Amino acid sequence: MEIRPIKTEADYEATLKEIEGLMSAVADSPEGDRLDVLVTLVEAYERDRYPMHFPDPVEAIKFRMEQQGLTVDDLVPVIGRKNRVYEILAGKRPLTLRMIEGLHETFAIPAESLLKHSSRRGSHVA
Repeated sequence: MEIRPIKTEADYEATLKEIEGLMSAVADSPEGDRLDVLVTLVEAYERDRYPMHFPDPVEAIKFRMEQQGLTVDDLVPVIGRKNRVYEILAGKRPLTLRMIEGLHETFAIPAESLLKHSSRRGSHVA
C-alpha cells in the first residue's frame, strides 16, 4: 500500500480519481483501508489549500433573514429594541454574547460566524 502525501494539484486530482474508483470498497478490506487513508489525505490537503472562512457576523444575520423571510421585528426579541437591531445590521454596534447566543439558538446561525471579528466593519464581540 504505497501512499504518498498530496503536494500538488496534480497529486490531488489523481488522488480524487483513485478515491472515485474505491468508493464501493468493503470496509476493513485492503481497498477500504486505502480509501480511508486517501480520504484523510484529501481532507488535509483541502483544509490547508481551500480553507473555509465564516462570513462576517452581519452578513450571516442578513443571509438568515433573507433565507427565512425574517424582518427586523423578528430579531427584536433576541437583540433588543428596533433601533439596536438596525445598529447591528449597519455594523455600528457589536454583538454581545447574549445576542450571539440568542441568534444561534433562535435562528440556527452558526455561532462561529457570529463570533468572527470583522475588521471591515469594525464589528466585534463586546
